[in-house]
Amino acid sequence: MIKKCLKPWVDENTRVLIVGTMPSEQSLAKQTYYANPKNKFWTYISKILDNEQLLTMPDRRKEILLTHRVGLWDALDVCERKGSLDLHIKNAVINDFSELTNIEHFLFNGQKAFKWCNQKNDHIINNRYTILPSTSPANTSATDEEKFAIWKDALLRVLK
Repeated sequence: MIKKCLKPWVDENTRVLIVGTMPSEQSLAKQTYYANPKNKFWTYISKILDNEQLLTMPDRRKEILLTHRVGLWDALDVCERKGSLDLHIKNAVINDFSELTNIEHFLFNGQKAFKWCNQKNDHIINNRYTILPSTSPANTSATDEEKFAIWKDALLRVLK
């Protein structure tokens, strides 16, 4: 029931940080980001970066993202949660983003990620962020095509 986030995928060249809430059960079990095949994250990112290896070679995902100066981390360090849904999160401890001084823009994978992260890191995030629709299969607020278009626009804009 107690969950601990994964290590951040960042290096000294990372300029864009994609922030989720807390990895799913599948991601925690596999110790990698967005391991649930129903989550559209890697599908979107592979199309946006035009790199099929993000789908076919999961062991290269971190390396590929970092070459694009894109990193991954989660808003929460630790929490109690039954299952994978954010709505079940209790007793959360928020990650401290203060050492991420090279980040120029934060992309939040859903409203909840922003809500949690901003509670402790608003002075760091400031006005350098975009809240995107969650790539989770639980998010049915828009079609895949609509969500993909928003993600594509945002990521390409901040990578310029």
